[in-house]
Amino acid sequence: MTLPVEHLRLRLAELHHALRVAVDRQSRLAARLTRPDLTPFCVTDEQVALLLERVDELTGALSEPPAPPRADPESEQDLRRLAAARGARLPLDALATRFGLTRQEQDALLLVAAPELDPAYERVYAYVVDNLNRRAPSVELLVTVIAETPASRLALRRALGPAGRLRRFGLLRAHGDPPVELAQELTLGRGVFDVLLGWGADPGLVGHDPGEVTAPAPASPVAAPRLADLARALVAGEIDVAGLWGAPADTQLDTAVAFAAAAGKPLRRITSDLPTDLHTAAALGAVLWLPTDDLPAVPADPLLRSRVPLCLTGLTPWRPPALLAARAYAELTFATPGFPERRAMWSAAFPALDGRLLEDLAARYRMSGGELRAVAAVAGTGARLAGNGHPEPVAEHVEPAIATVTRGRNSGAVRSVVARRTLDDLVLPDAQRAQIVEIASAARAWPRIAENWGFARRSGQGGIKALFTGEPGTGKTMSAEVVSGMLGLELLKVDLAQVVSKWVGETEKNMEAVFQQAEDSHAVLLFDEADALFGKRGDVKHGTDRYANLEVGYLLQRLEDSEGLVILTSNLKENIDSAFTRRFQFVVHFPRPGVGERHRLWSLAFPPQAPLAADVDVETLARLDLTGAGIMAAARTAALAAADENAGDIGMRHVVRGVSRQFQREARLFRPSELGPYAELLTDVAGRQPTTG
Repeated sequence: MTLPVEHLRLRLAELHHALRVAVDRQSRLAARLTRPDLTPFCVTDEQVALLLERVDELTGALSEPPAPPRADPESEQDLRRLAAARGARLPLDALATRFGLTRQEQDALLLVAAPELDPAYERVYAYVVDNLNRRAPSVELLVTVIAETPASRLALRRALGPAGRLRRFGLLRAHGDPPVELAQELTLGRGVFDVLLGWGADPGLVGHDPGEVTAPAPASPVAAPRLADLARALVAGEIDVAGLWGAPADTQLDTAVAFAAAAGKPLRRITSDLPTDLHTAAALGAVLWLPTDDLPAVPADPLLRSRVPLCLTGLTPWRPPALLAARAYAELTFATPGFPERRAMWSAAFPALDGRLLEDLAARYRMSGGELRAVAAVAGTGARLAGNGHPEPVAEHVEPAIATVTRGRNSGAVRSVVARRTLDDLVLPDAQRAQIVEIASAARAWPRIAENWGFARRSGQGGIKALFTGEPGTGKTMSAEVVSGMLGLELLKVDLAQVVSKWVGETEKNMEAVFQQAEDSHAVLLFDEADALFGKRGDVKHGTDRYANLEVGYLLQRLEDSEGLVILTSNLKENIDSAFTRRFQFVVHFPRPGVGERHRLWSLAFPPQAPLAADVDVETLARLDLTGAGIMAAARTAALAAADENAGDIGMRHVVRGVSRQFQREARLFRPSELGPYAELLTDVAGRQPTTG
């Protein structure tokens, strides 16, 4: 016999004694009440007197304290010790611990489970309740068998009600619709029987309270003094509905939990059954939480009639006039967390990090409480796994954890670009290179000076905006990638074809989704070749011109409001509307590379493992007027030509062919004289030696 089954045998044997007592009590009562000659037709005087004595005894004993809980028998303790020695736990004990079940609640669970073991229990149950039509375990049966005094019967009856743990967590389910709660029949929840017998079911899956709110780990400090004032008003009865507005979705949990805790009440959330939610919250003395941003259609009448305390949360306020008129309402609006609040949030999530790192993280990432909890959990797991039994410092795993939590939220309008190139790969004149470094430094420092030093209030705009101009292939997009890599942020490249729409209002809608996604992902937003979207406004000559100008006006405002780093690239600065250029803190022009830059670009064009022949003359190649992108394309073409010929290495003739193809792609004339001593390597597409002139 397995340990779980042996445990059930011991507990049921104990309950059999209680069943015998209940049966004997019912037998004696029935014997005193039964008069074969009169019972089918009337109630006799003696029977009435007996029943009155019984109810008198009941009312006189209602104030008695419940009997103390019974101690576990030694045989049950022996089973627990045996299970512990095997590294296991008795399933009933696991359920009791997980859901906080008392000994009486465990007994009730077992009595409901007993007919699953043997149908004979059903007739015994019918006898105890004196009704052969009621063979299923009911509230009346459980109270009669388990509870020993009237006071304990009332306590158990409440525990078996809809707000009790057994039914609230779904371990027991109500069956049928009886006229009174005492006659309510009960069945086991799905999977509970398998758990009790140790048949491998997961105890965590058999019970769940959909309205229960588990308090999160501290990660999102809220406006404690103002919230405490609102909670005190709730406790004093001055209000019974509180609106807490302005926090993002997963931070609303922290806000609601903090409010309920300040009021000294448990917190429950709304489910699909509002009347039951209200009854359960009232029975538990809880605050009922309604997140209103995605609130389904709910019947208004129960909210208006009930006086259960309500906590409403949302990014934008939800204020039904009927509710505000019927209930005592007050509200609190939360501003976006500033740098000091974000630093406190990071400190709560990672108390072991030093101050400078906390400040850096708070400046770079505007994370909600839910995101911070996820980052802390992922970083902690990473530190434990990497330590091989001795956890590594969690600080080394924070950045990868942030990437895991925030990145990869791609949509059709944006594409995530992984920052593979670094500042060492960026070949620019010193002035432009310094500006790229300055942009990254400014993006890192802006939240601190904007909020702590007050510059955000003076400037009226948030974040850092940069415009990169220059011919194609001069390094604009690569520089955006390098900046995002220096900041440790994701780079989201906007697909303008997916954003711009011919339908009125659709472009603005798509753009809002793009900006919101970048802010949610804490990413750098890149508008490559942005002329089509941020171009100059024109005179209104047609109806469509007015809508096009409205789009530009919307973009101006949205660009100004964005708190992140936004980079635009354009071939010509003059193509961008001047209203946009005034909003850029950085405008970087990327010139065509000079001889020095081209020399380095050719040196970087071939990977170290590429078989480069000794005759490749970088000095000569550097004199050719090509951009960085053109040089990389020529190098790839040369490698393909060498591989196609099964050559052992990439020779100068392959490189010259690659350069020639690149000039053709750019529709430019390539003169053999530009190659100096290597002019004879230049052939036309047909393979003939060109004429020189």
